[in-house]
Amino acid sequence: MDEHKTWQKLLAEFLGTGFLVFIGVGSVPATLIVNGNAPFTMADLGVISAAFGTIVVVTVYVFGYISGNHINPAVTLGLAVTGKFPWRQVPGYLIAQVLGATAGAFAIVGVLGQKASELGLGVATYGESTPWGQAFFAEFIGTFILVFAVFGVIHHKAAPGWAGLSIGLVVFAVIVVVAPTTNASINPARTTGPMLVQQLLGGTVQWEQWFVYVGAELLAGVVAALLFVVLSRTQADKTSLTEALTEKKVS
Repeated sequence: MDEHKTWQKLLAEFLGTGFLVFIGVGSVPATLIVNGNAPFTMADLGVISAAFGTIVVVTVYVFGYISGNHINPAVTLGLAVTGKFPWRQVPGYLIAQVLGATAGAFAIVGVLGQKASELGLGVATYGESTPWGQAFFAEFIGTFILVFAVFGVIHHKAAPGWAGLSIGLVVFAVIVVVAPTTNASINPARTTGPMLVQQLLGGTVQWEQWFVYVGAELLAGVVAALLFVVLSRTQADKTSLTEALTEKKVS
């Protein structure tokens, strides 16, 4: 049976999320360090978006066949509520993802030094002039598009072999638009890990914003997953599901 063991899947999620945070989130303080006192520009945002998108492409092809490369609790929850992922594995995946994000954030400091923490460590935040409702909607719509796209490219009728590139590109595109409002976390693990590390290193962390980010992201994951199933399901899919349930009852 060509099935990976649970510990292999969890380690893949840990490493995949760690890579995402180290490269993606790490590109934020790295850009600020290189820029020095120069103003932050659209070109800088493009570089950061590209870093996120590129590492997502890589992790899909490296870890996808092991754990599915969720590396995002919103994706895991969306898969679970639509019956595409067993609920019993959800807690382990979420823990592995958050631990991976935390390890990735520590790695940023290990490479870039304390300066990375002083520059905010790439923690996702929104400014005082941004209403929490706007921030919630920004994270919701960004995560919604990401999860909806993930469901689309992994669908059995989707063109094979393009999942990694497609998901990486949608991450790139979403960050370009959402980042000016919330820094575009679109991932509860990516939200949480850097905040934990920044807190441990003595930095300022606005924990009251954590609920806005994580609440919006998890809700978006569920809504996007359910909507895609409704949109994509055909009569043949319904018939196959009915036959599968019937066979299960008989057996």
